[in-house]
Amino acid sequence: MSLVIAGKTFNSRLIVGTGKYRTHAEMKACHEASGAELVTVAVRRLDLTAKGEDSLLHWIDTSRVALLPNTAGCYTADDAVRTCRLAEELGLSKWVKLEVLGDEKTLYPDVEETLKAARVLVKEGFTVLPYTSDDVITARKLADLGCAAVMPLAAPIGSGLGIRNPHNIRLILEQVKVPVIVDAGVGTASDAAIAMELGVEAILMNTAIAQAKEPVRMARAMKLAVEAGREAFLAGRIPMKAYASASSPLTGLVT
Repeated sequence: MSLVIAGKTFNSRLIVGTGKYRTHAEMKACHEASGAELVTVAVRRLDLTAKGEDSLLHWIDTSRVALLPNTAGCYTADDAVRTCRLAEELGLSKWVKLEVLGDEKTLYPDVEETLKAARVLVKEGFTVLPYTSDDVITARKLADLGCAAVMPLAAPIGSGLGIRNPHNIRLILEQVKVPVIVDAGVGTASDAAIAMELGVEAILMNTAIAQAKEPVRMARAMKLAVEAGREAFLAGRIPMKAYASASSPLTGLVT
């Protein structure tokens, strides 16, 4: 089945970013290789004076992918709300990835400010996808506010550490009724597969692709890993056991 967020259907469960690429051309090639249909853009880092091929937006095929403006670099609810309003005024989208940071070193979210901003944006009719901690209470509060999805971190942004606390992700999945999208911390294809096997609806990543030695190849790998992880989740894995279990039946053997 396809990914559905706020009534909109996407065939891909991989969401990618636009930062840290060596060139705009490489970014575009990675977007195509990933199969992503939703791409994040940091509004505060857009050069609005750039024209033609110098403009980041020139390299994003909006006939194939939808833009998801994000509030990267915001440290207060007020800044984040202003940034989302600017994105709407620029005609980017009224779908937003809400990101309110609380610390420059860890880039962990400021939960209080995130909730404050989400409350305002939802009331103003934005479709809000908030980056948050892997805390089930916060995730539940964001969903109750009317956020279209919740995006708990797997590990610190750009760390590549993979899923640090799968138990917390499972708790969020149990208690939140909107799509759960893992955001931040995925480093390689196996991390993506593990996240999807937990049952999350999608994964958002940027650094793992953009900073890979071969970004386009990594984009393809991530596409396949997300698909494989989702299929494995739907298939249902066998239970783990402490001892061996014969693959062939032991009954009916000729002695």
